[in-house]
Amino acid sequence: MVPPELIVGHGVMGRLLARICLAQGWPAPTVWETQPARRSGATGYPCVHPDEDTRKNYTSIIDVSGDGSILNGLISRLAPGGEVVLAGFYKQDLGFAFAPAFMREATLRIAAQWKKHDLLAVTALVERGALSLEGLITHTFDPGRARQAYELAFGDPQCLKMMIDWQA
Repeated sequence: MVPPELIVGHGVMGRLLARICLAQGWPAPTVWETQPARRSGATGYPCVHPDEDTRKNYTSIIDVSGDGSILNGLISRLAPGGEVVLAGFYKQDLGFAFAPAFMREATLRIAAQWKKHDLLAVTALVERGALSLEGLITHTFDPGRARQAYELAFGDPQCLKMMIDWQA
Protein backbone atom coordinates (compact mmCIF):
# COMPACT_ATOMS: atom_id res chain seq x y z
CA MET A 1 0.00 0.00 0.00
CA VAL A 2 1.16 3.49 -0.84
CA PRO A 3 0.73 5.68 2.25
CA PRO A 4 -1.82 8.44 1.70
CA GLU A 5 -0.39 11.91 1.34
CA LEU A 6 -3.82 13.55 1.49
CA ILE A 7 -6.86 12.46 3.47
CA VAL A 8 -10.11 14.27 2.72
CA GLY A 9 -12.42 14.49 5.73
CA HIS A 10 -11.55 14.79 9.42
CA GLY A 11 -14.34 12.71 10.88
CA VAL A 12 -13.65 9.41 12.61
CA MET A 13 -12.27 7.68 9.51
CA GLY A 14 -10.06 10.62 8.53
CA ARG A 15 -8.64 10.88 12.04
CA LEU A 16 -8.14 7.14 12.30
CA LEU A 17 -6.39 6.97 8.91
CA ALA A 18 -4.08 9.87 9.81
CA ARG A 19 -3.25 8.24 13.15
CA ILE A 20 -2.58 4.89 11.47
CA CYS A 21 -0.14 6.60 9.08
CA LEU A 22 1.78 8.01 12.02
CA ALA A 23 1.64 4.70 13.92
CA GLN A 24 3.10 2.93 10.88
CA GLY A 25 5.98 5.42 10.77
CA TRP A 26 4.82 6.89 7.47
CA PRO A 27 5.07 10.62 6.73
CA ALA A 28 2.28 12.68 8.23
CA PRO A 29 -0.51 13.15 5.69
CA THR A 30 -2.26 16.43 5.10
CA VAL A 31 -5.94 16.30 6.05
CA TRP A 32 -8.58 18.50 4.47
CA GLU A 33 -11.72 19.51 6.33
CA THR A 34 -14.21 22.18 5.25
CA GLN A 35 -16.09 22.38 8.57
CA PRO A 36 -14.23 24.54 11.11
CA ALA A 37 -15.66 22.55 14.03
CA ARG A 38 -13.96 19.39 12.75
CA ARG A 39 -10.49 20.85 12.11
CA SER A 40 -9.45 20.55 15.75
CA GLY A 41 -7.99 17.37 17.19
CA ALA A 42 -5.19 16.88 14.66
CA THR A 43 -2.07 15.69 16.47
CA GLY A 44 1.09 15.21 14.46
CA TYR A 45 -0.47 16.10 11.11
CA PRO A 46 -1.92 19.27 9.58
CA CYS A 47 -5.68 19.62 9.15
CA VAL A 48 -6.56 22.51 6.86
CA HIS A 49 -9.33 23.87 4.68
CA PRO A 50 -8.76 22.71 1.08
CA ASP A 51 -8.40 26.34 -0.06
CA GLU A 52 -5.32 26.67 2.19
CA ASP A 53 -3.50 23.88 0.34
CA THR A 54 -1.92 24.71 -3.02
CA ARG A 55 -0.19 21.37 -3.58
CA LYS A 56 -1.00 19.69 -6.92
CA ASN A 57 1.22 16.61 -6.93
CA TYR A 58 -0.29 14.12 -4.50
CA THR A 59 0.47 10.50 -5.37
CA SER A 60 -2.16 9.05 -3.04
CA ILE A 61 -5.42 10.65 -1.90
CA ILE A 62 -8.02 8.94 0.27
CA ASP A 63 -11.46 10.54 0.36
CA VAL A 64 -13.56 9.70 3.42
CA SER A 65 -15.72 12.81 3.18
CA GLY A 66 -18.58 11.17 1.32
CA ASP A 67 -18.83 14.24 -0.92
CA GLY A 68 -18.87 12.91 -4.46
CA SER A 69 -18.96 16.44 -5.92
CA ILE A 70 -15.26 16.94 -5.15
CA LEU A 71 -13.91 14.09 -7.28
CA ASN A 72 -12.82 16.37 -10.14
CA GLY A 73 -11.04 18.63 -7.66
CA LEU A 74 -9.20 15.65 -6.18
CA ILE A 75 -8.13 14.42 -9.60
CA SER A 76 -6.78 17.90 -10.36
CA ARG A 77 -4.50 17.60 -7.31
CA LEU A 78 -2.93 14.29 -8.42
CA ALA A 79 0.59 13.79 -9.66
CA PRO A 80 0.91 11.81 -12.88
CA GLY A 81 0.08 8.17 -12.09
CA GLY A 82 -1.57 9.15 -8.81
CA GLU A 83 -4.44 7.37 -7.13
CA VAL A 84 -7.69 8.46 -5.50
CA VAL A 85 -9.21 5.97 -3.08
CA LEU A 86 -12.92 6.45 -2.53
CA ALA A 87 -13.68 5.34 1.02
CA GLY A 88 -16.62 7.54 1.98
CA PHE A 89 -20.30 6.82 1.84
CA TYR A 90 -21.63 8.55 -1.28
CA LYS A 91 -25.36 9.19 -1.51
CA GLN A 92 -25.24 10.25 -5.16
CA ASP A 93 -23.80 8.61 -8.25
CA LEU A 94 -20.19 9.59 -8.84
CA GLY A 95 -18.89 11.08 -12.04
CA PHE A 96 -15.74 12.81 -13.20
CA ALA A 97 -14.29 14.57 -16.21
CA PHE A 98 -12.36 11.98 -18.17
CA ALA A 99 -9.76 14.21 -19.84
CA PRO A 100 -7.97 15.42 -16.65
CA ALA A 101 -7.95 11.87 -15.24
CA PHE A 102 -6.63 10.55 -18.57
CA MET A 103 -3.88 13.18 -18.72
CA ARG A 104 -2.71 12.16 -15.24
CA GLU A 105 -3.16 8.42 -15.87
CA ALA A 106 -5.12 8.46 -12.62
CA THR A 107 -6.17 5.35 -10.78
CA LEU A 108 -9.50 5.31 -8.96
CA ARG A 109 -9.95 2.64 -6.30
CA ILE A 110 -12.97 1.82 -4.19
CA ALA A 111 -12.32 0.79 -0.61
CA ALA A 112 -14.37 -2.04 0.81
CA GLN A 113 -15.62 -2.23 4.35
CA TRP A 114 -13.24 -3.36 7.08
CA LYS A 115 -12.16 -6.98 6.85
CA LYS A 116 -11.04 -9.20 9.73
CA HIS A 117 -7.33 -8.65 8.94
CA ASP A 118 -7.87 -4.86 9.01
CA LEU A 119 -9.44 -5.05 12.46
CA LEU A 120 -6.67 -7.32 13.74
CA ALA A 121 -3.99 -4.93 12.44
CA VAL A 122 -5.63 -1.92 14.10
CA THR A 123 -6.13 -3.86 17.33
CA ALA A 124 -2.44 -4.79 17.33
CA LEU A 125 -1.45 -1.11 16.92
CA VAL A 126 -3.75 -0.14 19.81
CA GLU A 127 -2.52 -2.95 22.05
CA ARG A 128 1.13 -2.03 21.61
CA GLY A 129 0.36 1.63 22.31
CA ALA A 130 1.17 2.90 18.82
CA LEU A 131 -2.39 3.99 18.00
CA SER A 132 -4.76 5.98 20.20
CA LEU A 133 -8.51 5.83 19.74
CA GLU A 134 -9.00 8.70 22.19
CA GLY A 135 -11.60 11.25 21.21
CA LEU A 136 -13.15 9.25 18.37
CA ILE A 137 -16.36 8.57 20.32
CA THR A 138 -17.49 12.05 21.24
CA HIS A 139 -20.95 11.45 22.67
CA THR A 140 -22.68 8.80 24.75
CA PHE A 141 -26.41 8.55 25.47
CA ASP A 142 -28.58 6.03 27.25
CA PRO A 143 -31.26 4.19 25.21
CA GLY A 144 -34.04 6.38 26.64
CA ARG A 145 -32.54 9.34 24.79
CA ALA A 146 -32.04 7.54 21.47
CA ARG A 147 -34.08 10.09 19.50
CA GLN A 148 -31.89 12.98 20.74
CA ALA A 149 -28.79 10.86 20.15
CA TYR A 150 -29.65 10.25 16.50
CA GLU A 151 -30.52 13.92 15.94
CA LEU A 152 -27.16 14.93 17.38
CA ALA A 153 -25.23 12.19 15.57
CA PHE A 154 -26.55 13.20 12.16
CA GLY A 155 -26.92 16.94 12.68
CA ASP A 156 -23.96 18.15 14.73
CA PRO A 157 -20.57 18.31 12.97
CA GLN A 158 -18.81 18.09 16.34
CA CYS A 159 -20.29 14.62 16.88
CA LEU A 160 -17.79 12.22 15.41
CA LYS A 161 -19.26 8.95 16.69
CA MET A 162 -22.20 8.37 18.97
CA MET A 163 -22.46 5.48 21.39
CA ILE A 164 -25.71 4.25 22.90
CA ASP A 165 -24.79 2.81 26.30
CA TRP A 166 -27.02 -0.17 27.06
CA GLN A 167 -25.33 -1.05 30.38
CA ALA A 168 -27.96 0.53 32.62
